[in-house]
Amino acid sequence: MARNEEKAQSMLYRFREAQAGELGLATRSDRRPRMASGCKSIRDCERWRGEILREISRKVSKIQDAGLSDYEVRDLNDEINKLLREKRHWENQLVALGGANYRRNVAMLDDDGREVPGTKGYKYFGRAKDLPGVKELFQSRKVEEEEEGRVYTFYKKFLNQGPAYFGDLDEQNAEENLVEFERSAEEDEWQEAYTNLREALGLPEDDPVPPMPRQPTETKPNTTASEQEMAAARAAASFIPFLSPEALLPPAMPTKAEMDTVMLNLYKQKLSQEVLG
Repeated sequence: MARNEEKAQSMLYRFREAQAGELGLATRSDRRPRMASGCKSIRDCERWRGEILREISRKVSKIQDAGLSDYEVRDLNDEINKLLREKRHWENQLVALGGANYRRNVAMLDDDGREVPGTKGYKYFGRAKDLPGVKELFQSRKVEEEEEGRVYTFYKKFLNQGPAYFGDLDEQNAEENLVEFERSAEEDEWQEAYTNLREALGLPEDDPVPPMPRQPTETKPNTTASEQEMAAARAAASFIPFLSPEALLPPAMPTKAEMDTVMLNLYKQKLSQEVLG
């Protein structure tokens, strides 16, 4: 009995025991429990999780070996995924016992905000990505992502456009041109009507066309569109005494730069709430 206790306390025995644990060759009396829910110690959960991580690292390094057959690569990849599932069980048990939360990670996103494929579910490591059937799967995924990227890039130019893109500012910007167009059309109709009347009355053709009679307008030639809108609002407010001219003005449309500033502030507010919450 004393001999066994001395052997257990020897430095060589403890070194070989630690080395066996790192290699996943723990003794039978110190074997990892099959059910993580049966472990009630945070220290033991951390220990078994660390052991699983070392096994995963060792198998991921081994799966890179070019001398392995396809069957061995598939088996190794299955073992790695099995260890990953077991690691999640131990991490859930750690959270249930009040320990560290190792699953508090966010999804991996690309530059466009989309989740990177292959970060969830069954994973492929090393040479497993070049196995028959798996390589074609990754190629088809890549083709689908490129097609989605082209479609997203095509429609991206139509996103976050200002009111000018939808024609909401056309009436404000083209009001003067519209007035000039209407004046020109009226002049043409006046000349055509006078020509028809001259032919009907038998007047000489060299008789000049008289100018079209127009009523004097109160609008000054150099007034802007906003000043004209204010004048119209004042005229309408004179008939509606309980409304002010400012209340009758059309709503001001924000520009694209102003909308970008508003969206950026909302995004910052959301992030601050997530961090503080």
